[in-house]
Amino acid sequence: MIHGFANPTRFLKLARWLTPLLLCSGLIVASAALAWGLFMVPPDRLMGDTVRILFIHVPAAWLGMGGWTAIALSSLVELVWRHPLASLAARAAAVPGAAFTAICLLTGSIWARPTWGTWWVWDGRLTSFLVLLFLYFAYIALAGAAQRDGASSRIPAIFGLIGAINVPIINRSVVWWNSLHQPPSITIGKSAIDPAFLWPLLAATIGFSLLFGGVVLARMRMLLADVQAEARLRRKALEA
Repeated sequence: MIHGFANPTRFLKLARWLTPLLLCSGLIVASAALAWGLFMVPPDRLMGDTVRILFIHVPAAWLGMGGWTAIALSSLVELVWRHPLASLAARAAAVPGAAFTAICLLTGSIWARPTWGTWWVWDGRLTSFLVLLFLYFAYIALAGAAQRDGASSRIPAIFGLIGAINVPIINRSVVWWNSLHQPPSITIGKSAIDPAFLWPLLAATIGFSLLFGGVVLARMRMLLADVQAEARLRRKALEA
């Protein structure tokens, strides 16, 4: 089934209507969730109104890790099954993944200042997430150079798989090392978050995830158009 969308024409036909659907629905859900969290949720007993940054910080953290997971899965598909759109999917996920990682680090620093009394600490969670941002920058540069110079796309694919080692490190860092960062609040079948905060948080995560998917599809369409335009120019140059 995965090879059914290897045909660019078939993929573009699907992405043409799915992209605006994801973007519009994501914008509506994310906006409603943020309004819910910012204006309707009561202040936290300990952190007061600063807790409201939760509704941006947590979805951004989720999508920062999710973006690299998408890169790793696409890289695996490219290396194993040679799917022609896999490298485009990985490149398309890199920029929004890096953006959400940067947002997570920024909002985390803003949240840390009144909570911890400092903008930054070199603990396991924060440091590993900063490493993730640098990995994104390296992947974007590597994939761009491979595309520009006509090098094999297998090189950034291998890097995408190796970089995935950092994702479980981020996830388990607050368990493995003594950290100022709070331990996981949501685990399988359990939640330590009050329902008044949990439901708008889940809605915000869904909304931002839909936006992420729409942006990835839009970038895949753009990258595919660039590849097709370059191929046409190459054919014309050979014919001339």
